[in-house]
Amino acid sequence: MTAPPDARGPAAVARAAAGLVLGALTAAVELVLLAVAALLTACSLPFPRGRRTVPPMVAGAAQAVTGMERRRLRRFLGEDGDVEHDPRKALAYLVVRAPVGLLGGVILLLIAYGSAQGIALGVGWWLTGDHLDGIPPTWWIVLYTAAVGLVLLFLAVQGLVGVVALERNVARRCLGPSPREEYERRIAHLSVSRAQVVEAVDEERRRIERDLHDGVQQRLVALGMLIGRTRRAGGGDRAAELLEQAHAESQRALDDLREVTWRVYPAALDGEGLRAALETVAERSAVPVTIDCDVPGRPPHAVETAAYFVVCEAVTNAAKHAGAGRVLVDVAASGTALSVRIEDDGAGGADPGGGGLAGLARRVAALDGAFGVHSPAGGPTVITAELPCV
Repeated sequence: MTAPPDARGPAAVARAAAGLVLGALTAAVELVLLAVAALLTACSLPFPRGRRTVPPMVAGAAQAVTGMERRRLRRFLGEDGDVEHDPRKALAYLVVRAPVGLLGGVILLLIAYGSAQGIALGVGWWLTGDHLDGIPPTWWIVLYTAAVGLVLLFLAVQGLVGVVALERNVARRCLGPSPREEYERRIAHLSVSRAQVVEAVDEERRRIERDLHDGVQQRLVALGMLIGRTRRAGGGDRAAELLEQAHAESQRALDDLREVTWRVYPAALDGEGLRAALETVAERSAVPVTIDCDVPGRPPHAVETAAYFVVCEAVTNAAKHAGAGRVLVDVAASGTALSVRIEDDGAGGADPGGGGLAGLARRVAALDGAFGVHSPAGGPTVITAELPCV
């Protein structure tokens, strides 16, 4: 559901007023449609099938008008709910919605009439010198009239605000899913998310196993072989040379082990927080990374972890696959959510269904967050994540 436009802006007020005017006009059309629908439905009742179904002509007209109303709500009133409507839902919506539209039209007519009367009164008092019922326009009469007019205008505007809210609520209740359907959808979503989390954990385990097998394990095997050769060499310069090689190999094995453990989970994330962990990502990156982290306090641990891995995977992809020359990372707290945005100037064409990005999407979805990838050919690639902190 998209957020409604800011009602405080003049453009939003004008857009809402235009939407109410159109709503009043469509309400008149809907009343005619409902009258015809009632007649056709009554005519179909004597037939057995007509008692169980909506006549096709009525169903098609109701769905077409309901689609038109949804476009009006989306364009002028900022209501863009993910709703589905069958013919019965569409008819029920039009039955409830038509009086609401007429109410908005009546309030707009009252505002127009009151404004015209106020302008005529002002012109009569100050320009032509006409008096109201023979009473001269003294200052207290002007003040009293202006106060009454402003109060009436305020009440009318509040009525319009109520009509806008009522339009949205009617669309949500009549066209939106029922509580049971919403619960079933939520349960299905949680089941899918749980399966995706299990899959992501298994994939992470396989990645760790590959890193240990191809990196650390090979280093340790080479180290063992060098130590064995050193023992067989006995003493002398050859043994000292082999011992030096074994020492260097042990250092490389330690470096590989630190790399694996850092990729599994960075210690800085627990100790110093998200900013310090992201700065470590920037330091270890092969391409320049600019970090802008504006997060007051500490978000929940799961949110910090997800944000870190989103940034880490995105930076790694930009360096390895996109051929990027720079990466911009922006992390900010917005309301009750943590917003993460990573942009690189690479070649673009990133596949959201790829292993790394798909894993990030599953990790974010497990927190009821939103994950997006925009990567046109030629770049830039922009990866975003919205992580709720509640």
